[in-house]
Amino acid sequence: MKEKKQQQSGMEKIATFIVDKRNLFFLLYIFALIFSVVAIGWVKVENDITAYLPADTETRQGLTVMNDNFTTFGSARVMVSNITYETAEELCDQIKAVNGVDTVEFDDTEDHYKNASALYTVSFDGTETDPVSIDARNEIASLLSGYDSYIDSEVGKDMSAELASEMGVILAIAAVIIVVVLTLTSRSYAEVPVLILTFGAAALLNMGTNFLCGTISFISNSVTVILQLALAIDYAIILCHRFSDEHETRGAREACIAALSKAIPEISSSSLTTISGLAALAFMHFGIGRDLATVLIKAILFSLLSVFTLMPGLLMLFSNKIDKTKHRKLIPKITALGKFDVKTRFLVPPVFVVVVIAAAVFANKCPYCYSFNDLTTAKQSESQIAHQTIQQTFGNSNMVAILVPSGDYSAERAVLNELDACPEVKSTTGLANIEAMDGYKLADALTPRQLAELAGMDYEVSKALYTAYAVNQDQYGEILNGLTDYKVPLFDMFLFLKQEMQDGNITLEGEIQDTLDDLFDQLDKAKIQLQSEDYSRLVVYLNLPEESEETSAFLAKIHAILAQHYDGGYYVVGNSTNAKDLASSFEQDNVVISILSALFVIIILLFTFKSAGLPLLLILVIQGSIWINFSVPTLQNEPLYFLGYLIVNAIQMGANIDYAIVISSHYSDLKKQMPIKDAMIAALNEAFPTIFTSGSILAVAGSLIGVMTSNPVIAAIGSCLGRGTIISIVLVLAVLPQILLVGDSIVERTSFEMRGLELSGRTHSASGTVRVNGRVRGYVSGVVDAEINGTLRGTINAAVSNGTAVEISEPDYYLPDASPTADEPDRSGENKSQEGEEMQS
Repeated sequence: MKEKKQQQSGMEKIATFIVDKRNLFFLLYIFALIFSVVAIGWVKVENDITAYLPADTETRQGLTVMNDNFTTFGSARVMVSNITYETAEELCDQIKAVNGVDTVEFDDTEDHYKNASALYTVSFDGTETDPVSIDARNEIASLLSGYDSYIDSEVGKDMSAELASEMGVILAIAAVIIVVVLTLTSRSYAEVPVLILTFGAAALLNMGTNFLCGTISFISNSVTVILQLALAIDYAIILCHRFSDEHETRGAREACIAALSKAIPEISSSSLTTISGLAALAFMHFGIGRDLATVLIKAILFSLLSVFTLMPGLLMLFSNKIDKTKHRKLIPKITALGKFDVKTRFLVPPVFVVVVIAAAVFANKCPYCYSFNDLTTAKQSESQIAHQTIQQTFGNSNMVAILVPSGDYSAERAVLNELDACPEVKSTTGLANIEAMDGYKLADALTPRQLAELAGMDYEVSKALYTAYAVNQDQYGEILNGLTDYKVPLFDMFLFLKQEMQDGNITLEGEIQDTLDDLFDQLDKAKIQLQSEDYSRLVVYLNLPEESEETSAFLAKIHAILAQHYDGGYYVVGNSTNAKDLASSFEQDNVVISILSALFVIIILLFTFKSAGLPLLLILVIQGSIWINFSVPTLQNEPLYFLGYLIVNAIQMGANIDYAIVISSHYSDLKKQMPIKDAMIAALNEAFPTIFTSGSILAVAGSLIGVMTSNPVIAAIGSCLGRGTIISIVLVLAVLPQILLVGDSIVERTSFEMRGLELSGRTHSASGTVRVNGRVRGYVSGVVDAEINGTLRGTINAAVSNGTAVEISEPDYYLPDASPTADEPDRSGENKSQEGEEMQS
């Protein structure tokens, strides 16, 4: 009785408090949910995946420099098909007249007119998010609405809004399917609203607290809700089924308390494998892993919290409805599959080993890609269709920005000239090759006389201007030399002239003033885009794809050219360099994710099953499913976005391993009470409802995401997750049983006991009259799971914890902690060997 009180003061006391104070918890949840609804609006979402690159990568450093030093105006590639060149020219003039459009590039070359299709390169007056640019883009779309037109632009593109819209549809469809699945696996129709309310609260709490993470990625913001449902719905189902079991013999309150006290440790241990798999993501060098791990682990914890503190109250609230709406089991038994597994136990494992080896080879050859602009998804957005259509007609337009230390125009000119000579380069732009007036480039250095002739000003005025410039630059020696041969870059002189005119030191009138005013407007735009105090930006367009071996080789060539003219301090950034850095990061993250996710799960399984062999068998099956999953892109010869592998690898290892654990746990318990063949068949029947529920939800959720979102990153994750879950389910139902049967001796030989951790007691087998004092679970002429203090007559094969079991009929059996009583003769000498043999059996 003392031990029983200690139990009540622990888990049962916590369960009693939660159940009895359910109205208080309801009130707290109402406040928390209202707060979460408001706080969802505080969440900041990062749509740029490059923001999560490691800080030491060239792309991340270059983007930081570029964003700090330059302004990038919005642009668009606009294609109009099935028009004549004359019509194309008319449309060009109309586009130029749109308010907010700065420039429109169009000519009769094949770069802009080809196969009755015109391509306009449009630059806007504002940035990509500036309302001026967005309004101009919308007006262009309206202008071309009567034509076969395509607009490829980041201006006005709201990835978060597009994803939110798509995920809303996906979630609605998934919700219907989930309700159907839960209805099939429930024992009462009224259990379904309890499960939905519990999950809904957990999902809302997680979304409302995402603002605590600062800024989260668009990936975490879009897929977390569905993944949370798929990964954590099991927890609510476990408690629901526990309640149903207890409610058969107890009242609603007592059943809820007993169910919760038993479910808390069971659910907590079940969640560890999922959390450990997600935790492996946090060790990625690529910051997206840490972001996703934080949000998803938080989602799992909120799911646990809702199941432990909200669901008991809901079960009490719906208990009468649950009793009235009970129905027969709708999930059929899979005895036939179990018998098949038993019969093929010597055939399937060797075939599986061959398949796994082949899958591992193909998975290692998976055609990963690191740039998603050219990927084709099942669902195509308007912008994706435009991008791919324009690319098919006019080829690649791969932009690379080069940032170099400012001030050395000769070096810039040399770099641009060398790049222009390369066949891989379509065009280059920099101060050194932008034409100013009469054939002169902005970076060309002119003497006072040349400037006077160019600008149409008096030579003496020009000399005065050069004198003022020399004084401003502390170049007094040039003044003493007479300024005749003094050369100043045209760009620098124009900027100085503008400043002098603004200060009132120089005044010009007439056509010269008008000409210079127009020139100054162009110089201002050129300066904020191409030059800062510390850096100059060179823009290079390549006729290469964003990602290929040829592109990587040319990036190396660009670095070699830069190294000839600069000692360092330069950066090359763009989608191609981003892909290169992501590939480098992936090589490290791939190893980290694979090792850590498997290692974390193995450690948890060691403590769960107390066997060194069983975790390895389970990991073999799930790792095999991962290899088979990622061998599919190789066999289909389709590129797979690398994040799909990294994220799904961790989730599949952490979540799908639960399916294997469920079967193994049932099998481990049942094989103590019946032959292993019968135990496996029974274990599959007991485990199938759980696997069907969790697996079908995760597979459906992943598959829906894969085919119903246009975002290539999200689609890759969804497709891999759905396919991987289906493969895992097939393997744990049709391969794992055979492996467990064949490897049963390995599991038994590698089993061990952990002192102080044994909770279930030792299994005792005896026949006749047995005196029992303790908790019994197992077969006693039937199944018993109860506190017993008395005598049993019959056959016992059960685990006895917190007490003793002593057979008092011939032959006698004595447990190590049992000593002969007054009415029991001391037979230790003749029975110790029998006892040892019985304990082993």
